[in-house]
Amino acid sequence: MPLSELDNPFWSSLRSRHRAIALDAGLAARYPSDYAPFLGVADADADVTEALATLVAPGESVYLLGVAPRVPPGWRLQAFRPLAQMVRDEPLDAVDGPDVVALSDAHRADVLALTALVYPHYFRERTMQLGRYFGLYEDGRLAAMIGERLGTGTTREMSAICTHPDFNGRGYARRLTAMLTNDVLARGVAPFLHVSHDNPRAGQLYERIGYRLRRDIPFWSLQRPQEAA
Repeated sequence: MPLSELDNPFWSSLRSRHRAIALDAGLAARYPSDYAPFLGVADADADVTEALATLVAPGESVYLLGVAPRVPPGWRLQAFRPLAQMVRDEPLDAVDGPDVVALSDAHRADVLALTALVYPHYFRERTMQLGRYFGLYEDGRLAAMIGERLGTGTTREMSAICTHPDFNGRGYARRLTAMLTNDVLARGVAPFLHVSHDNPRAGQLYERIGYRLRRDIPFWSLQRPQEAA
């Protein structure tokens, strides 16, 4: 599988799997803001001045992963610590636990409440429409979840892997990650995920269950200046 497309994952996803919803301006594209605050560019040398002006509102911030462009004067490109991009080539050992539920619009309020608590930065009102999402319920509460976000015809990102603090330590994240990883591999698609080096507990979990580091991938925010009054 052409894992090189993971070097520019926002762009790769916007030009393939999520092309139908992409806001496309030629050499740059982005997700609608109610799906995800992500923007991708074709390559670092592309002249995207006009495209950025079309895609990003005054004062708005978006995020880039893997590839960043030369930005127009006045725009603020801020580099964050790179993320660990991890992949898995073979099925993971299954983990026992509560039944896994396919999440739908009927579960949206529960999903938004959980992500607002433990995964607040990138999950938006329509993020669930980017792929399949699954969860575990305990005592009528959404205890943990996972979903698919970025991807192409041959790759799929494991995303929004989170557990409510009241249910930590029960192996729920591991159960969900194994389930979805194995499902994706069975479909002939390569699973991958991103994790912050500032979250070593999560990174160590993925290493223990069998994910390996593919690369550290650069990560930025890009903010357009406010227009003068």
